[in-house]
Amino acid sequence: MKILSYIKEEIKVIRERDPAIKSNMEVLLYPSFKAILRYRVAHKLFLKKRYFLARWISQRGVRKTGIEIHPGATIGKGLFIDHGSGVIIGETAVVGDNVTLYQGVTLGGTGKEKGKRHPTLEDNVMVSAGAKILGSFTIGENSKIGAGSVVLKAVPPNCTVVGVPGRIVKRDNQKIPRSDMDHVDLPDPISNEIARLGKEVRELRKRVKTIEKSEGDKTYEVI
Repeated sequence: MKILSYIKEEIKVIRERDPAIKSNMEVLLYPSFKAILRYRVAHKLFLKKRYFLARWISQRGVRKTGIEIHPGATIGKGLFIDHGSGVIIGETAVVGDNVTLYQGVTLGGTGKEKGKRHPTLEDNVMVSAGAKILGSFTIGENSKIGAGSVVLKAVPPNCTVVGVPGRIVKRDNQKIPRSDMDHVDLPDPISNEIARLGKEVRELRKRVKTIEKSEGDKTYEVI
């Protein structure tokens, strides 16, 4: 019955967050659905210290889905992995409820830590395509990580992070990523700065032209 409840929950999560789904049967074809169900089984075996069998189930899932979730990871309810190819979740990662991950996301370590080596994602976090979160720290609830970002330090709740290395560009964004699902229209501080500099250069050019014209109109008395 526990497996049946997982199946029902995963169908509900995927249908809620993927508008492309037209029926429950389609969900059964999704890599995310297969990977998460395999993780649930493997995780139970891992907790019982049946490590080889847990990894065997996990690695079969990797080959079939392209999604690698270590059976030791701790994952809450409502995880949604969109597309999924290239997603990696490390052994000591902790993922809260209603988290969304897009393709190419890594929840990894830096290779330096011992014990807890991977990040903790609190509830309702969204991590966009290709983002890397590396190290043992926490991404606060309701936060968004922009596509291609590399996050190396803790992020408070309700923040938006973009860039390499990741920088907080927006705080107290209270929209819940689970329902928002917008991982495209995020602030871009580099583009904003380039636009600001461009505007400043144009203003300076206008001032220079005004000065040049003023100097050219002057007539000087020859002594």
